[in-house]
Amino acid sequence: MSATDLPTLPLGTTGMDITRVGFGSWAVSGSGWLFGWGATDDEESVAAIRHAVASGVNWIDTAAVYGLGHSEELVGKALAALPEAERPYVFTKAGLVWDPDNPQAAPRRTMEPASVRREIDASLRRLGVDRIDLYQVHWPDTGESLEYAGDGSGPVSPNATPLEEYWQVMADLKAEGKVRAIGLSNHAPELLDAAERIAHVDVIQPPFSAINRSAAAEVAWARAHDTGVIVYSPLQSGLLTGTFSAARVAGLPADDWRTGHHDFTTGLTANLRLAEGLRPVAERHGASVAEVAIAWALAWPGITGAIVGARTPRQVDGWIAAGAVRLTRADLDEITAAITSSGAGTGPARP
Repeated sequence: MSATDLPTLPLGTTGMDITRVGFGSWAVSGSGWLFGWGATDDEESVAAIRHAVASGVNWIDTAAVYGLGHSEELVGKALAALPEAERPYVFTKAGLVWDPDNPQAAPRRTMEPASVRREIDASLRRLGVDRIDLYQVHWPDTGESLEYAGDGSGPVSPNATPLEEYWQVMADLKAEGKVRAIGLSNHAPELLDAAERIAHVDVIQPPFSAINRSAAAEVAWARAHDTGVIVYSPLQSGLLTGTFSAARVAGLPADDWRTGHHDFTTGLTANLRLAEGLRPVAERHGASVAEVAIAWALAWPGITGAIVGARTPRQVDGWIAAGAVRLTRADLDEITAAITSSGAGTGPARP
């Protein structure tokens, strides 16, 4: 791992120091599956990943399900061109299994042990690595299909794998050396407690932004247990970049999952109002609105880093300096007022 000048923090007790921002590869996964972001250019996607790494980002977050394996393949292609010493840490996830004959169907949430072992071998092959630095459970196992829901709720099948069973499999993979650290994404505090009794939860990955503040309890849990926290969607899928408008949302392609999500429909006006409320803070800091939105998430005690997506090198440049933005008490007061007055989202409005 080459030295960078981007700020870093220890990722819990994993022994990895990570930059405050990491590259998220959901958005580069392409179209042709239920939760795609519309058509993408693979060469430009690889260029975006390489640009982020060249700019100092030292970790990439992906998942087997993104693009039904395609995102991991793109990450693998980007890594293959890099000398070993310059490669970033690679984080990926298991637990969402798709039907290759029906790519538009919702993936099934399963952590059945044999399935997990098949998944990790496939991920290692697509990524072209011998070991995954952080392997995460994407969602709690329900045995049912995943329908996009911010709270992770949904029916639970009698055939669902109990957490105690699937977390033991994750611990076994770590003991076997296939992964360096293990984590849980989208798991509530009571599930984190159950997992911690079996093996230490190295890292959690909840959604967190100035719009979606509902995971504050999970962040507090992690802080109390020496667990690293990498949050996803700190820009709320682009709404907090300061570049969105109602017209731009109306122009999103039909195969972009955002067109049917409440953040981009019934909640759009409040969310755009909040994004505009961040602009004066950004101007004072000489930063982008996106960088202030990310810095707000990073200001919460216990949060180690934020996953930020990009489909082009230019988009990377719009958030790369977020880890160096230091919000003052007055800044936080102003952002709290913007959150409150906009009516956007749920959860506590101040770190």
